[in-house]
Amino acid sequence: MATDVAMPPSGPPPATYQFDTIVIGGGSGGLSYAKEAAKLGANVCVLDFVKPSTQGASWGIGGTCVNVGCIPKKLMHRAAIIGEEIKVDAESFGWTVPSGVTHDWPTMVDNITAHIKSLNWGYKVELQKNDIRYINAYGSFVDPHTIECTARDGTKTTITGREIVVATGCRPKFPDFPGALECCISSDDIFSLPEHPGKCLIVGASYVALECAGFLHALGCDVTVMVRSILLRGFDQEIADKIGEHMASSGIKFIRGSIPSRAEKVGTNVRVQWTQEGAEKTEEFKTVLCAVGRFPLDIGAAKIGIACDAASGKFITHNDQTSVPNVWAIGDIQHGAPELTPTAIRAGKLLARRLFGGSSEQMNYENVPTTVFTPLEYGSCGLSEERAREKYGKENIEVYHSTFQPLEWTVPHNPASAYCKLVVLTNQNNRVVGFHVLAPNAGEITQGFAVAIACGATKQHFDSTLGIHPTTAEEFTTLTATKSSGASGAKGGC
Repeated sequence: MATDVAMPPSGPPPATYQFDTIVIGGGSGGLSYAKEAAKLGANVCVLDFVKPSTQGASWGIGGTCVNVGCIPKKLMHRAAIIGEEIKVDAESFGWTVPSGVTHDWPTMVDNITAHIKSLNWGYKVELQKNDIRYINAYGSFVDPHTIECTARDGTKTTITGREIVVATGCRPKFPDFPGALECCISSDDIFSLPEHPGKCLIVGASYVALECAGFLHALGCDVTVMVRSILLRGFDQEIADKIGEHMASSGIKFIRGSIPSRAEKVGTNVRVQWTQEGAEKTEEFKTVLCAVGRFPLDIGAAKIGIACDAASGKFITHNDQTSVPNVWAIGDIQHGAPELTPTAIRAGKLLARRLFGGSSEQMNYENVPTTVFTPLEYGSCGLSEERAREKYGKENIEVYHSTFQPLEWTVPHNPASAYCKLVVLTNQNNRVVGFHVLAPNAGEITQGFAVAIACGATKQHFDSTLGIHPTTAEEFTTLTATKSSGASGAKGGC
């Protein structure tokens, strides 16, 4: 882990400014930084403002994760699992399920929204308890120490701060085809739709696209996913292919090698045109959701000379510091940083401790665990198999893997298979550099094993660990089949 000492506070003495630090963005990273800085004695101001989506959706303080990301996504994923268990599994275990069991979309949305609003309120209370000034306004740079605050009614004021932390996150971007902005929605809109989405087209192959496709299908939508190239770019591609196969087997349709060329409103539907294998195609959908990536909003970075990546538009940083010495960035706005809530929260705390607590600890972005909440969850920590071979050389990599059936799938005769693998570095005592699991509750499994990976666990550590029987996670303690041997890893029995 890097231990560079943070630079001393820049600029004139603190008394010159209204605040010791200003945070632009009230999401997970920004709030984490603000609360930690306040605990260390800093005079803190948080600016947060949500520009409505293309369809007019807006929300409260807390950022993407709480309002239009992790929280509602996981809850709708849970709703989907409950439905599948009722409709597919329950009778095999002796439950009598009445015919015609239905799901009420508005009830689900209302209850999830109520929970999110309680979280929004809780964040405001925490800011008050920590004596943090909260301004509901859009912040943009006037100069490196001056921020212009634009209120909802257009009123503009300015505030000044010694250290400025940008934690604005990013917003969904739309493909460049006629009708995209007018006719399509994004993940900013899907979680608050007042009506059932009906027949859906998901444009994109990101984790957001596949997660939404999964829960929408389970909640009664006729779902098609339009994919330009590969699924889950940046993730392990063997796992990505297995996810696609599992989703297709459940009834989700895929259009490969295509992007929309046009979208237009036809009554209450959206007519989409595209080209596939040289042929022009047209189909109508009730809902078209685009999930093709995210982009940062303009807060005047160019005006003060903040260096940004030409492709992503995100801030280029070193140890969270931008090219402007008193301006820092945490979370999704950082080029190259994982777009994950826990990394933003941790980075925010550590930055506050360096600036105001005398700490030298830097954020470690190695071996960050994550989970994709597709119908069959995918948890990973460390490197994909492809990245490991590229980084260390294929001659130094071995892969232990297993294809198996979780016990809970046996009685309902679920034909699907779970899969797990460890990517190990043979010239470093079989140190585990990649952990991957495609199975129910993959997130819970991965979180536990991530501790071991962070401690430098080897294959021998996994082998010498007693499994908990019968669990899915115990599969990692009994892996023997290797890819180099040609063994399939298929398992049966107890």
